[in-house]
Amino acid sequence: MMKTWLMTVSVAAVLTSGSLQAAEALKPGDPKAGETKASTICVACHGPQGNSIVPIWPKLAGQHPAYIQKQLMDFKAGNRANVQMTPMAMPLTDQEVLDLAAYFSAQTQKGGAANPELAKLGEAIYRAGNPATGVPACSGCHGPAGLGQGLSKFPRISGQHADYIKQTLGYFQKQERANDPNGMMRGVTARMTEQEIAAVSQYLQGLSQYGIPDDRRSHEAASRLPFFSPSR
Repeated sequence: MMKTWLMTVSVAAVLTSGSLQAAEALKPGDPKAGETKASTICVACHGPQGNSIVPIWPKLAGQHPAYIQKQLMDFKAGNRANVQMTPMAMPLTDQEVLDLAAYFSAQTQKGGAANPELAKLGEAIYRAGNPATGVPACSGCHGPAGLGQGLSKFPRISGQHADYIKQTLGYFQKQERANDPNGMMRGVTARMTEQEIAAVSQYLQGLSQYGIPDDRRSHEAASRLPFFSPSR
């Protein structure tokens, strides 16, 4: 029995040692190594320097590294599924994930332009939400300029393709994507109409074009909504 116990302890020690060595082997993301990897497996869909040309594939340039890392690890773990991305992410090592995240986050995003009419409603929803239906303001998590919050893993969404945002919000709404912390995005999109989703998507695509409006402009944008009340 003592022999069996010693063998068990020895095996556990070896496994623990191996895990620690693996963790210690990880280094901070190397943008140069990430660039090399991106140029071979990412550029076809996500474009040069992470600025995709096809609007259903997201721009990765300027995205928070922690968010990129989480999404790639979710693809690898099966927590997020996509017919294109899952097989691309599965072979990546943890170090390659860090390298890619470091590379894309260091790139400069090329902004887009929005449909002006849809963007009016989109701005109001983004900044004030829809109190009548319980839709919260998007800016509460993603910030007034749509730049997100890296530590909280809230992604940058300003300048992103409208088609991609609309598609992603639709996935959350239909429960086809479920890797959002505490179901936050599924809860938000469940209360949104198709028009609101389309409008917010257009507004975000051109957010870098419009810049950050001051409080007065934000108030005016929200006042265009039928449910808006200055006293709220």
